[in-house]
Amino acid sequence: MGFSGKMVAKAIEEHGEENTDSILETLLTYSALESSPQEQQQVDCDDQFSSDSKASFLDDFSDIDSYSDNEDILNPTSEKNKKLLSLVNMGYTVEEASIAIERCGLDSTVVELTDFICAAQMARAEDAHLPLEEKPRLNHAYKKRKLLEYELLKKKKLMRLGNKTIDEDDEAVHLPNPMVGFGIPSEPCLKTHRNLPEAALGPPYFYYENVALTPKGVWSTISRFLYDVQPEFVDSKYFCAAARKRGYVHNLPIENRFPLIPLPPHTIHEAFPLIRKWWPSWDTRTKLNCVLTSIASAKSTERIRKALEDYDSEPPLRVQKYVLDECRKWNLVWVGRNKVAPLEPDEVEMLLGFPKNHTRGISRTDRYKSLGNSFQIDTVAYHLSVLKDMFPNGINLLSLFSGIGGAEIALHRLGIRLKNVVSVEISAVNRNVVRSWWEQTNQRGNLYDLDDVQQLNGDRLEHYMTSFGGFDLVVGGSPCNNLTGSNRLHRDGLEGKESSLFYHYYRILDLVRSIKT
Repeated sequence: MGFSGKMVAKAIEEHGEENTDSILETLLTYSALESSPQEQQQVDCDDQFSSDSKASFLDDFSDIDSYSDNEDILNPTSEKNKKLLSLVNMGYTVEEASIAIERCGLDSTVVELTDFICAAQMARAEDAHLPLEEKPRLNHAYKKRKLLEYELLKKKKLMRLGNKTIDEDDEAVHLPNPMVGFGIPSEPCLKTHRNLPEAALGPPYFYYENVALTPKGVWSTISRFLYDVQPEFVDSKYFCAAARKRGYVHNLPIENRFPLIPLPPHTIHEAFPLIRKWWPSWDTRTKLNCVLTSIASAKSTERIRKALEDYDSEPPLRVQKYVLDECRKWNLVWVGRNKVAPLEPDEVEMLLGFPKNHTRGISRTDRYKSLGNSFQIDTVAYHLSVLKDMFPNGINLLSLFSGIGGAEIALHRLGIRLKNVVSVEISAVNRNVVRSWWEQTNQRGNLYDLDDVQQLNGDRLEHYMTSFGGFDLVVGGSPCNNLTGSNRLHRDGLEGKESSLFYHYYRILDLVRSIKT
C-alpha cells in the first residue's frame, strides 16, 4: 500500500531526506501501527496448465498503485467484495482482482475486469518467455523501497514547482470507461467543444501520445507540462479489431472529425475470415488485445496443442481457461484443429492501418518491434482529420519519435499534403522504413530525417522554421519503456532513462511555439 503524503513528510522531518533506510523503516513501522494484520485469503489453483508466472504478473502495478494486503473478502456485503469473490471463483488471485477493480472502477462489469487482468498479463508478456531463472524477482522490501523513492521524488518535484500543491487524489488520472475520448466514429457527438487554456491555443498544433496505463502521476505531469491540456483516452478497439489503450494530449479542435474510408475490420472474424471454421465456440473473443513487440514461441503454441489433443469435444473449463489466457496474452488465432499461431507481421500491419508490406525488408524481429511501438493509424487519423480543411495547401510537420511514420501515413491517408516533414527517430531501421515509404508513395514535399531529439536545439529548429515558414503540427510519442507494466525493474515513470525523453518533446514544442518566423 502507498504511504500517505503526511506520513512521508513526517518521516523525512525525523531523519532527513537522504537517509532513505531510516525513512523506510519508520514508514513501515507507521504502516504496521495503522493496520491490523490479517491473513490474505489464498486461492488454491491446481491447474496443471497454469503459467509459472501467473501469480505475480501484476507485481509491476504494486510498486506504485496501492491495494490492500489486508483486504477481507470473506463477508461479501459490498459490491466490491461481491466482484472480488466472483473473480476469485474464476481462478484469479485476490491481488489481481483488487488491482483490476481499483483501475477499472467499481462500476465495471466482471467481463471488463477480466479483460483488464488479461490485458495486464499481456502487457508484461515479453518478460514471460524468459527462462524461469532469468525472470526478475522483486521481494517485498525492494518494492517498498522503490515506492519510497517514488514518494521522495514526487515531493522533490513539488518543491521544484514552488508552493503549488497537488492533492494525492489529483495525482491519479482516472481512466474513463468506456475509453472513447471525446467521441468515436460510431458515436461522434459525445463532446463537440472544450475550453483550452490560453497558453495551449494553436497554431502551431501539437499531438502527444503514450500508453494509458502508467504509474500514478504520470499523466498529471504530462498534462501540466503540455499547458494544462487534459488527456483524451481512447482504446483503438473502437476503431479496429485490436485493443490499444492510449492517452493523447493535443490542442486540436474536436468537432467535425471524420474516419478514414474504407473503415477497417472491427472484429477478428471480419479481419481474418478464413480462420472462422477453426474457431472453437468456447473462445468468445471478438477483439484482439494490444499488439506486442514480440510473439509467442513455438513451444508455447505446442503446449496448447498438447493440452487440447486429448479431448474430442469441448475441453474442461480449466483447460479452456489456460488456453484462453495464453491466446489473450499473445494474440493467438486458430489456424487448424487444436492449433493456434501468432499473427504474422503483414496481419499486424493491417490491424494497425499501415500499408501492406510497409515493414517488409527488415528482419522479422524488427518488424514486430517497430509495429508494436507504433500508432494505430485509424485512431490517430480520426483525431488529425480536423486539419484537412484547416490546411488545404498542405502541412509542415515536426515528427518526434517518428517510429515507422504513423503520423505521416495518417496525414497522407487523409489527403493532407506533406509539404515539409522533419522526422526525428533514433532507430536507423525505422528511418529507412519511413524513407522507403516516402519514395514509394511519390511524396513531392521535403523529408528531413534526424536521429536524436536530444540534439535538436533552438538554432537547428530556427533554421528549418525560417526556411519554410514554421511548423503547423508537432506530433510524437516518447518511449513508454519506463511506463508500461511489462518493465518490472525500471517502471520509474517519467524519471526513467527512456521515458524521461518526454521532457525533450516538451522542450522542443516550447521552442517551436516561441520562435518567431
